[in-house]
Formats: sequence, structure tokens, C-alpha cells
Amino acid sequence: MLALQAHFNNLRPFPCKNIVPDQTSQCESASQGQQAMFFAGLYLFALGTGAIKASIASLGGDQFDENDPYEAPQLSSYFNWLMFNITLGACIGVTVMVWISDNIGWDKSFGLCILLIVIGLSILGLGCKKYRHNTPKGSPIVRLLQVFVVAVRNRSLPAPKNGQKLHETYATIGEEIELIPRTDQFRFLDKAAIVTELTPWKTCTITQIEEAKIMLRMLPLILSTIFMNTCLAQLQTFSVQQTLTLNRRLGHFNIPGPSIQFIPLFMMIVSLPLYDKIFVPFARKLTGIPSGIRPLQRVGVGLVLSISSMTIAGIIETKRKQLAFRLDMVDTTEPLPMSVFWLAPQFGIFGLADMFTMVGLLEFFYGESCKGMKSLGMSIAFSSLAFGYLLSSVVVEVVDKVTGGWLASNNLNRDKLNYFYWLLAGLSLVNFGFYLVCSSWYKYKRLDGSKQSQILENELEGDAHLANSI
Repeated sequence: MLALQAHFNNLRPFPCKNIVPDQTSQCESASQGQQAMFFAGLYLFALGTGAIKASIASLGGDQFDENDPYEAPQLSSYFNWLMFNITLGACIGVTVMVWISDNIGWDKSFGLCILLIVIGLSILGLGCKKYRHNTPKGSPIVRLLQVFVVAVRNRSLPAPKNGQKLHETYATIGEEIELIPRTDQFRFLDKAAIVTELTPWKTCTITQIEEAKIMLRMLPLILSTIFMNTCLAQLQTFSVQQTLTLNRRLGHFNIPGPSIQFIPLFMMIVSLPLYDKIFVPFARKLTGIPSGIRPLQRVGVGLVLSISSMTIAGIIETKRKQLAFRLDMVDTTEPLPMSVFWLAPQFGIFGLADMFTMVGLLEFFYGESCKGMKSLGMSIAFSSLAFGYLLSSVVVEVVDKVTGGWLASNNLNRDKLNYFYWLLAGLSLVNFGFYLVCSSWYKYKRLDGSKQSQILENELEGDAHLANSI
């Protein structure tokens, strides 16, 4: 839809270029039909992207056995390289595709994207018969709903003093079932395992209840990472607008404004292999954890880096505005005599933050989700990005109204974008405190005793094998 709209003139308004920011209202507006087609294309793209990212992360993770001493470290490495390839694709998008859009045409750029997607899905399909398939038994959402429905229905029943009287299903010979022991958190849900009638909507197993508890424990953690993605949205909107007011020349080449996003992506491309090949093996020797450090620790590092990025962004924006007023260039469309690479620190640091946080979330949700709920866990992890961008629109609107117009003008030289960045840094600091509380409260998933002892034995064997290989 986007390619068609970019190709045919009657499907879009006349292009509006080289207009002073205060006069953009004179440009031709898109009709309701054109807007509907444009947003439909964007929403379909978002729907497809969300589905394939969650599915590909879960499918790739299923190719590694978490309980195998040799495959467990590779699982952690997989998420690093998954993000590496996603980032590499994004780098091509903000450089090659942007250049094609600016110099050849948006329709050619969208058409090339379609071709690459078809090729990628075709290559993925070639390996269908070779993949390990972890087929869930029923819908994970239905399993969760059953727990809450039965718990509410049994709310008036007395809870057994002996937890062993609660219902559980054990594996038969030749069958493998992941059993999770009962925990003390959210004990009101335990009543769903009181045996009244052995049907799914009348009695749940302890493992099924613990699956619901895990999802409840994960909820505050995912909420505490949303605001970081709200800050990320500013780098892809306001910071790109900043580039249009700065000197974007690199030698004889004029850098397109959106291509400045190459900087955080480049930082991720460089840091991911270094993290995976240098830091993780070193940290693994110290901690004995296959991934070097725990995923929640990795997420915490990313949140701290995002605070630093927003603070630096406020400082750089203050310098940019001061230069515009000093040279009396507040209302001009001419770029300021200030290099666009002054924005590199805030972009680069946020690239590192994204590397720590996003991969940490993927690893955490995949590792903590039960079998049959891996895809749901991946979807929840990626939903942090979606809700962060959605919250960004709300934050901008609220801040603009409360402050009386910090961001009301189309002219950044007259806006208070630096104050907005510092506000985000302060709110990010508060959010980090909330994350520390949530992460310290979280209890990691435990398997039943026999299974847990086997995993620990495998990890010791794996550490010995790694030591010998080194």
C-alpha cells in the first residue's frame, strides 16, 4: 500500500519542500482517503513486524536446549546475534533506503523492501523441516484465563493447609512435562488447584497456576522498561528534527537527516560482538552464569545508560539553541554552523542502552516463560517497544499542555526541547528506582527438585567442559 501510494500521484498530496517551518500550513493537506490508505499501510506493517519478530525470536530460541550444558550458552549468544542482524537491517534502512528514497523515489525504496522481505521469508521457509518445533498444547492465553476464572470461582473455599493436596499432573513414561513447584507469592491463585471437578475450567494444576504467577511477576518489570522506549522515540522524532537545523555535510556528501540514526545502530553492531565474544566469557568465569550476568542486571545497565543519554541530549540542545540566538538564526531555514555530529554522544549512548536492555528482555522472557508460552513471552518483551512509542505521544501532548507550549512550535529554536529532554532524564531516574524495586522483588522460575538438580549437574559439567576447551 505504501509503495502504491508513493508511486501514483493521485494517491498522495503534492510534495511540500523547502518551506519555512512557520509556513508549513500553506502546504496541501492529504485527503481523508489518502490518510486512510497511508495509516492502513503503517498499521499493517506494524502488525506484521510485531508478529514476525516475536515468532522468529521464539523459533530461534527453541533450537537450543536450555538444560543442555553445551547449548545453554549458545542460547544467550543467539539473542545477541538476533539483535545484531535486526540492527544490521535497520542500518541498511536508515542509510541505503533513505538515500534511495531521497534520490530515486519512495516507491523504489518501498519496492526494494518488499523484494527483500520475500527473499528473507523464502530462506526461512527452506529450513522448516529442519527446525525443532516446540508445539504448545492449547492456547497459553486460555491457560492463564482458566487460572483466574477458577480462582475467582473458588475464592470462598478454604485453602488446604497442606500444599500437597492441591492438584498436579505428573508425566507418564516417555512423556516430558515441565513441573514448577508452588511459591508463596499470589497465594490467592492457589485456590484454583483445589479439586472440585477434574475439568480445565473447574480445577487447574499447580504448574498452570505458577505459569500465571510468572506472568504476573513479569508485568511490573515490562512496565518499568516502557519509559526507556518513550525516550528512544524522541531520538527518532525530535532529534531527527534537530539534524535539519545543523550542518550535515561530511566532506562533499550531505547526510540525510534520518540517517543520523545510523550512529546508535552502528554502536550496537560494534558492541554486540564485543559483548558476546569478550565480556560474556569473562563474566561467565566469575559468575558461572551461561549468559555472564543475569538478564535483569543487563536490563538495569541499559536503563542507566538511557538516563545518561537524555541528560546529554538536554545539554547539546541547550548549546544548539544558544548558538541560534547568538547568530540571529532563530527563524531561518539555513543550517547552523554546528556539526550534526554533536548529536553523536546521545545517539551512541542510547545505542548501547538499547543493546543491553532489549537483548536482556528477550533473554529474560524466553528463559522465564514456560514451555508453550515462549512466543507469548517474546510478544510481551517486544510490546515494551510498542507501548513506549504510544506513551511518547501522550507524554508530548501532556507536557505541551501543562507547560504552556514547550513543544508547540514547528520551530525547534523557539521550543523548549532541552527542558523536555531533562524532564525525561528525571522521569527515567524515577523509573529506574521503580525497576530496582521490581527486579529485587522478582523470584526466578524454579523447576521441580529432580529436574532442578539435573540442570545444576549439567551446568557444572558445562563449566568444566568450557574450562577444558579454554
